[in-house]
Amino acid sequence: MKKMSIFKNISISALILCVLPVTASANYSQRKDVQKFIAEMHKEHGFDTELMTSWMEGVEQQKTAIEAISRPAEGVLTWAKYRKIFITDSRINKGVKFWKENVQLLSRAEKEFGVPAEFLVAIIGVETYYGKRAGSYRVLDALTTLGFDYPLENTTQKRRDAREKFFRKELKEFLLMTREEKVDPRSLKGSYAGAMGMPQFIPSSFRHYAVDFDGNGVRDFWNGSADSIGSVANYFKKHGWKENQPVASRASVEKSSRKLGSKKMRPHTSVAEYKQQGVKPADDFKATDKATLLLLSGQEGDEYWITLNNFYVITRYNHSPLYAMAVFQLSQAVSEKYNAQINAQK
Repeated sequence: MKKMSIFKNISISALILCVLPVTASANYSQRKDVQKFIAEMHKEHGFDTELMTSWMEGVEQQKTAIEAISRPAEGVLTWAKYRKIFITDSRINKGVKFWKENVQLLSRAEKEFGVPAEFLVAIIGVETYYGKRAGSYRVLDALTTLGFDYPLENTTQKRRDAREKFFRKELKEFLLMTREEKVDPRSLKGSYAGAMGMPQFIPSSFRHYAVDFDGNGVRDFWNGSADSIGSVANYFKKHGWKENQPVASRASVEKSSRKLGSKKMRPHTSVAEYKQQGVKPADDFKATDKATLLLLSGQEGDEYWITLNNFYVITRYNHSPLYAMAVFQLSQAVSEKYNAQINAQK
């Protein structure tokens, strides 16, 4: 997702709640706060006020978007439960199939951006099940609903105001995006929080990181896989992915070191320092590499992981360490099965 820390963990919330659009009539064009927004878009970006008013007249309030964003699911899941959702035979097999169908695009993206194909496959697999679950909400409806009717339930007024501000900014970015891409803003669909297409970029991320990877003159997440693959790779590169560098490794921890597990995802302690404190990664990392020791509640108890810079980059896509671990483990499972099948054919 894509610069979405203010409403992180949305993808899993949508999956678990199985939300489908449920609308209510709400003529947003008659509201003073919306009229002010229209006036600002006209003044700052030259949007036609009559046209924008007509768009807002047609917006339907998304009740399920309000309900879903009021009930975040990821924060209450253990790694053991979270892993069962994403690391499945079906998702692995479909990842292999997606890789084979897009092998040339993935190979080119890997060469141009330095991001291994398996991580591009895994992001798309976790986000939308390889494009099968990209969302059925009109993005204009979802962003308008959350920009002007963000729920107060389970949050403070201050936080609600901040999130409304965030979603109004994304609504502005969306309208600018559709003008740049020459598409009708009423035509595009996405998640209940306005994340779009196969890779689930929010509008601001689309404008900054989406690329025209197939060279047809448009950036398109809705038709074909090319631009989605290239855009995920570009997003990772722009956020500091280091080519040919490790991501994470299981680790054993001495009893005296149990409290070392960190909630800070940005690497902050050298591997050498961790080893001195009784942490032993299964893989051999450079002593000078900065790392984070992650503690997860797994199926068989505590799991410790040494995570490095590239793991942190995955958390820039979605700030949950559970999400990043799901991407990492899915990437490894898909890669292992894909390579086994390719080698068997030789």
